[in-house]
Amino acid sequence: MKKFRIRKDDKVMVIAGKDKGKIGKILKILPKSDRVLVEKVNMVKRHTKGNPYSGQAGGIVEKEAPLAVSNVALVCDACAKPTRVGYRFTEDGKKVRFCKKCNQVIS
Repeated sequence: MKKFRIRKDDKVMVIAGKDKGKIGKILKILPKSDRVLVEKVNMVKRHTKGNPYSGQAGGIVEKEAPLAVSNVALVCDACAKPTRVGYRFTEDGKKVRFCKKCNQVIS
């Protein structure tokens, strides 16, 4: 299974594509296709058919489309910049992520 350096609920910035520069929270990670869903980024319109049995109305729905994981960078809470992620071990032996720009631990 693939291991990504970003996780669900991380704040990321889009670094390539039509939404370059936008910041959002990761909603879902799709490891099989190397993609992530970012909140309010890469919005597409889908035409949906109504279903009277489930009470679902038809029409045009706007929703997020997946982005390639290589097109997003984690935004550090401390320095508020997009950064690369490193790993280190704390004194109690716990593995944590840290910001390569400011050396702060990322929660």
